[in-house]
Amino acid sequence: MATIFRLPASPESLNQLSSKTMVETLGIEFVEVGEDFVRARMPVDGRTVQPFGILHGGANATLAETVASVAATLCCDPGKQVAVGVELNANHIRSVRSGFVYGTARPLHLGRSTHVWDVRIEDEEGMLVCASRLTLLIKDR
Repeated sequence: MATIFRLPASPESLNQLSSKTMVETLGIEFVEVGEDFVRARMPVDGRTVQPFGILHGGANATLAETVASVAATLCCDPGKQVAVGVELNANHIRSVRSGFVYGTARPLHLGRSTHVWDVRIEDEEGMLVCASRLTLLIKDR
């Protein structure tokens, strides 16, 4: 299978782009770029938990929007287009208190003007933590 991405990317290059952003602040790290997916991990620690000690839903939303937005950007025509999120849905399935969660974005629809990405966030045992979907507008720069 050929890659769906127009731009070459590695976890290392994506992590460099995240320097001094919310992504870096929350400890999100890109760990894999496949032929049709982008995967990142996020620690469950003081930066990402709510006062009850469990993973904050907003942190899940940030991880989901991060991996899907980056994946959509990699599908855009370099220098001509930009992908911007317009709607995010997140269903929180299971709580997590420690370790890492992993978000994987895969496309559901790759149109000329919109993309829809499915994001599964799982714990270290592969159990579903959050099911999310991000719709992005593909705009000319």
